[in-house]
Amino acid sequence: MAGKFILKKTPRDFFRFSLVTPNCMTILTSKNFSTKAECLEGLKLFKENTESEIEDKTLQKTVKLKSPRFEIYFDEVNLYRYRLIAEDGVSVATSEEGYPTKSSCIKGIKAIPAAVEDAQIDESFLAE
Repeated sequence: MAGKFILKKTPRDFFRFSLVTPNCMTILTSKNFSTKAECLEGLKLFKENTESEIEDKTLQKTVKLKSPRFEIYFDEVNLYRYRLIAEDGVSVATSEEGYPTKSSCIKGIKAIPAAVEDAQIDESFLAE
């Protein structure tokens, strides 16, 4: 199930990428990047690290993993979410929706490599 990456320019002139499934569900969205080149570099970093280890920030005693890594954490309404953390400690991309269980969040992370494998980059939204 290949998805696609959609590049967009925000109203404040930042650039972001989103990973979208074939049925048009947004799986995750990147942080804001200052330039299109930085956004594409962030997308490349994301694609290269889709099978990174998972650090569970919902536990009382977290085992710190090296980056890049995925982190599972609780959002403001106590749903599970994940984000990819780059080597510099910055979050590159975050899950779009929260998950009710940790196992469903992990399943979401594990589905990313298949969605990214043949994903094309759609820049048509940059012109908006």
